[in-house]
Amino acid sequence: MASTTAFRDINVHAAPTYYAFSSPTSPNAPTLVIDRPSGNVRLNDKQLLGGNRVSSISGILGIIKWRLNSYVIIITKSQIVGRLKGHQIYKVVSTEFLPMQERQIKHPDEDTSLEYLKTLLRTGPMYFSYSLDITNSFQRQAQSDQREPLWQRADNRFFWNRYISSTLIDFRQGKTSSLRATSNAQPAVDPYILPVMYGMMSITNTSIKGNALTFALITRRSRFRTGTRYMTRGIDEQGNVSNFNETEQTIILNDDASGGLTSYAGDQGFAKPKPVSGKETQVLAYVQTRGSVPVFWAEVNTLKYTPRLQVRGVETAANAARKHFDEQISTYGDNYLVNLVKQTGREVRIKDAYEQLVKILQTSPQERSEADSRTPEKFNVIESSDRRSWYDHLHYIYFDFHHETKGLKWHRTRLLLDQLSNGLVSGGYFHGIDTPSGGVDMRRKQTAVVRTNCMDCLDRTNVVQSMLGREILTSMLQNVGVLRPGETAQDDQTFEHLFRNVWADNADVVSKTYSGTGALKTDFTRTGNRTRAGMLQDLNNSCTRYVCNNFADGPRQDAFDLFLGNYSPESTGLGGRLQFADRRPLIIQAVPYVLGLCVFFVGVSLSTSRLPDSTVWPLRAFTFLCLGVAGYAGRFMWNYGSLYVNWPKLNTPQWAVEAYQDTMDKVGKDPVVGALLGSGKTDSRLNILEEGKKRRE
Repeated sequence: MASTTAFRDINVHAAPTYYAFSSPTSPNAPTLVIDRPSGNVRLNDKQLLGGNRVSSISGILGIIKWRLNSYVIIITKSQIVGRLKGHQIYKVVSTEFLPMQERQIKHPDEDTSLEYLKTLLRTGPMYFSYSLDITNSFQRQAQSDQREPLWQRADNRFFWNRYISSTLIDFRQGKTSSLRATSNAQPAVDPYILPVMYGMMSITNTSIKGNALTFALITRRSRFRTGTRYMTRGIDEQGNVSNFNETEQTIILNDDASGGLTSYAGDQGFAKPKPVSGKETQVLAYVQTRGSVPVFWAEVNTLKYTPRLQVRGVETAANAARKHFDEQISTYGDNYLVNLVKQTGREVRIKDAYEQLVKILQTSPQERSEADSRTPEKFNVIESSDRRSWYDHLHYIYFDFHHETKGLKWHRTRLLLDQLSNGLVSGGYFHGIDTPSGGVDMRRKQTAVVRTNCMDCLDRTNVVQSMLGREILTSMLQNVGVLRPGETAQDDQTFEHLFRNVWADNADVVSKTYSGTGALKTDFTRTGNRTRAGMLQDLNNSCTRYVCNNFADGPRQDAFDLFLGNYSPESTGLGGRLQFADRRPLIIQAVPYVLGLCVFFVGVSLSTSRLPDSTVWPLRAFTFLCLGVAGYAGRFMWNYGSLYVNWPKLNTPQWAVEAYQDTMDKVGKDPVVGALLGSGKTDSRLNILEEGKKRRE
C-alpha cells in the first residue's frame, strides 16, 4: 500500500556512480538511487555499499536538468513554523545542489542559471509538511481522498516544485522515456516526493476573550504565469493570470496538539489557556483570491517612473478569460470580482477593459467552455441551483479606492462591504469538525469567493482583503459561540494587534515576491491609521521598486522560468550563443559608464582645492566639457530608456522585443550615437531578444 505521508528524515549517501536516499526510521522502505551521471532513478531493496554518508536532509526538492550537468536539489535545513491540527509545518531555510557530474564542466550560462536559482531558493518563502496537504484549502482537503499519497492530493496550481519533481513522478508512475505509462508503477517512491508551497504562512496560538484557538493565515502563490511586477501582467492564452494568490484565514478551536508552540509570527505576550480536553476540534476557514485583470495588457518599462501602458483588444482575450473563470467558478463557486483601479487617468483603460470582458462573457451564447484539463479531479464543481448562465456566477463590483479614501478617509473602505454584503453572507465560509475516524464532518461550505484586484494586486488589494478577513472572522466566532451577538473580534485588543500585524506581514510577503519590496499602506493595516512614518516608508518602497523593476527584475524572472519549467535548458543546443550575454552595441553599453565617469570628475573638480599659482582655464574647460557630455548621456538614457532596462533573457516578452526594436530605430536618428552605430544597427543586435521571443512562442 502506498504511503500517504512523506519521509521526515532522509540520509544521503554519495558515491562516484550514484546518490542514495534512505529513511533511517523506515528501515524496510527501499532506498531511492539516482545514478550518476545519467540521472536514472531506481529503487534498491538492499543497502548500497561504497557510498559515503553526506548528511541528513529535510527532503528532496527535485531534479533539474541542464545541457552539461544535472543537479539534485535537496532541503538541507528547515524551520518549524507551527502546528495545524497536530501536523507540523516547516519553512525551507537552506538548500543544496548535488551535481550529477563528479568532474563538473563549467559553462557561463549554467553558472549564471545556477546562481539565479540559488538566489530564488534563498529568498523565496517556501513551506511544506510531511503529513498535511498545505497546497489545498481546508475545504478541499476535507473533500479529497486521504488514502492518496501526499503529492497526488496536492493542488497543481500551488505544487511549486512540481516541474523539478517530474523525474521522480514519472518514475513513480512507470512512465518510459516516451512518457507513456506502463505497468511498472513504483508506489514506494511516494514518500520521497515532497510538495512545497510558495507564499506566506503564519500560525499563532492565542485566545479571544479567554477562548484558546489557533489563528493561521496562509497565502499560496500560483506557479502558473508567475513572475515579476512589470514582466508579467494580465492573462496568457491558457487562462493563467499573473500574481494569482489564494489567501486562507483559519481559526482552529480545541486543537490540543498546538498548545505551547512558539510560532513563526510569534506569540509572546498572548494568553494561551489550554483547551478543554475531550472537545472536538473545529476548523473555520475563509478563502479569498487576487489576480491580475484577465485581459492582454502590459506596462513597458522605459526608465520613466510610470511605464507605458499597452492594452490589446478585449475580444482577443475572451477565450483565455473563459478558461480562467471556468477554473475559478469550478473551484470556488460564485466569483465576486472587486476591481479597485482608478476610474480616471491611465488606469481607466484597465477598468473599461475588465468591464467589457465581463459583459462579453455574460452575454456569450456559449455558457461554459471546457474546464481546466490540468487537474480536473481537484475541482469542486459547484453547480447553480437555478437556470442561470454559467458566467452569471461572476458578479462584477467596482470600487474607486483612491477616490473614496482621498484625504486619508480610510474608514470609507467599509462602503465596499455594503456592495459585498450579499456575497459575504451567501458565500459563507468553511466549518468542519474532525471525527474520531479521522474524517471531517463538514457543517458549512464556502460557495463563493471574493477575487480582488488593483493594478498590481498588492497595496489596495491588501487593505481590502484584511478588511474582509476581519468581517468574516467576527461572523465565524459569533456562530461558534466564542463571541456573543453584537461583539466583534476587535473588542479583544491583544488579538486585534495580532490580527493587524499578521495581515500586514502577509501584505509584505506577497509584495516582495512580485514587486521586490514590502507593501505600501501597511501602516494602515497595522494601526488602522495613516502615519507620517508609514508615508516615508512608502516613499522608500516606491523608490526601491523603481530600481528593482527596471534593473533587477530580468534575472528574477529568468529564475522563476528556470525553476518552474517555463524554460528548459536541456532542450537548447551547445553551439548557440551565450544566452545571458549583453548583445547591445558597445556604444549603447558605454553611455552609463560615460555618464558616471563625467559626474565623478565634475564632483572631484568642484570639491578639491587648487594651488594659488595654478592655471584655471584648462580645468574649467574640461569640467564644462564633462558637464556637457554628462548632460547628453543622461538625456540619451532618459529618451531611450528601453535600452537600459534589464529584460529577461530566457523568455523575453514580445512587447519587450518590440519596445527594444522601436527604440533602436529611433537611436538611428540620433546625431551622435546614431552616426557611430552605422548601418545594420538593428539587425544582428536583436538576436538575443528574438531568440527569447521564439522560445516563449
